[in-house]
Amino acid sequence: QVQLVESGGGLVQAGGSLRLSCAASGTIWSADAMGWYRQAPGKQRELVVSITGGGSINYGDSVKGRFTISRDNAKNTMYLQMNSLKPEDTAVYYCNVFWISGLDYWGKGTLVTISS
Repeated sequence: QVQLVESGGGLVQAGGSLRLSCAASGTIWSADAMGWYRQAPGKQRELVVSITGGGSINYGDSVKGRFTISRDNAKNTMYLQMNSLKPEDTAVYYCNVFWISGLDYWGKGTLVTISS
């Protein structure tokens, strides 16, 4: 069983930066994929960025060049550095860890609000 806890959300002005953290209770680095998703009010959850076990990274088109995923294996924590934030980045951000075997874990999310 893996528990994921996101933190770092908040209210920021457009053009600002935030760093989100996703702390895992168990070892997650053997996962087939992990990443960040977001869900804005009235919209479907969408991919922000994913990274496979092989190290391939896939960013959503709307965040390319502004967001960066990273991780600290020693701390069992994944990060999302978000720069040049826009009002349209306002959403609840979730971290996810996935194994092809069917294990699929989500955090409860952290709210990011960008004011114009």
